[in-house]
Amino acid sequence: MSILAKYNAAMEAKDEATMNELLHDDYKFTMHASGNVLGKADVIKWAMSGDIKRDKVRVLFENDEIGVEHGFVTFNDGNTEAVMAVFKYQDGKMISLETGATKILK
Repeated sequence: MSILAKYNAAMEAKDEATMNELLHDDYKFTMHASGNVLGKADVIKWAMSGDIKRDKVRVLFENDEIGVEHGFVTFNDGNTEAVMAVFKYQDGKMISLETGATKILK
């Protein structure tokens, strides 16, 4: 199973143990829409919180160095975004994630 397939399954199941295995200890998540940068513990806490609801996630490309996916994310505050995500891998784990997001108006 690919890294992104494992990650997407862990996100769906809120599987904290698998998230800990998949994310490198030096993991950084850069959200370009807000400028925020989150570390591994913050990302796992957020993923487990139930605030992130992902839909129509498609893996666009993946190899041993990167993974690219697109999906729609809805948050508890009602905001929905189309999100392009680029993951970089190191030592078989996710070392970084950068996203570009476009708000979806309803």
